[in-house]
Amino acid sequence: MLSLFSKVRKPNDPNEAAEMSFLDHFDALRKHLFRIALYITIGTVIVFLQKKFVFDSIILAPLNKEFITYRFFCGLSEFTCFDPGNIKIITRELSEQLTVHLKVSFFIGIIITFPFCLYELWKFIKPGLYQKEIDATTGIIAACTLLFISGILFGFYVIAPFSVSFLASYDVSSRVENTATLTSIVDNMTMFTLSTGAVFELPVLVYFLARLGIMSDQFMRTYRRHAIVVITIVAAIITPPDVSSMIIVTIPLLFLYEMSIFIAKKYYPKAD
Repeated sequence: MLSLFSKVRKPNDPNEAAEMSFLDHFDALRKHLFRIALYITIGTVIVFLQKKFVFDSIILAPLNKEFITYRFFCGLSEFTCFDPGNIKIITRELSEQLTVHLKVSFFIGIIITFPFCLYELWKFIKPGLYQKEIDATTGIIAACTLLFISGILFGFYVIAPFSVSFLASYDVSSRVENTATLTSIVDNMTMFTLSTGAVFELPVLVYFLARLGIMSDQFMRTYRRHAIVVITIVAAIITPPDVSSMIIVTIPLLFLYEMSIFIAKKYYPKAD
């Protein structure tokens, strides 16, 4: 039965056996996934034990008028000043606060252990790469971590305050009281931060696609106008109705796109 499994070469490790069976790779993957689960569990427990700090200083911070982003823009001028308004937070189920506490602990646990989890995945992939492929990905873990954390911070300090202010001030009638469940607050904060962290990985994604010959700088230049329109529309939707706020959100996203074009140009295979 074992003979049905194909053999997989280990090109960068001449001192060990030249081949690994499918089951060998599966066992190696299992060990790395176990360590990843262990890292996330430890991170989750640490965050869970810091309940007051996590909720008062992180999750609910953008709902506070004294949040640093609001103070910064209000300090610039009255025209750029905005705040989250008064949002009443409620729960609809008896277990909602516990459920939300567990969910928040898990997501933040993933964030703080992200580089360790990424390193475990890299250790699993590395034996199957040629030396030149390993050299080409030197520093990729640091780059991924830096971009991901930058995206998280941008989402937390920029996207979240602008979005909360916009959504809290939007109404269809004065007869409707603006309340929000704790679950909806957490879901929105997760979307603002984790999704932005993922978007900030665009340069890394383009790097690999370019090296594979899939994404060229010419393709990205061709659709640059479309990208600018989409980015501008998104920025206009999530920011208050003033140009300065929209520009602050738009510039980093455009910078990421331009950086990706540069990366694609540098690493896309040149025609002979």
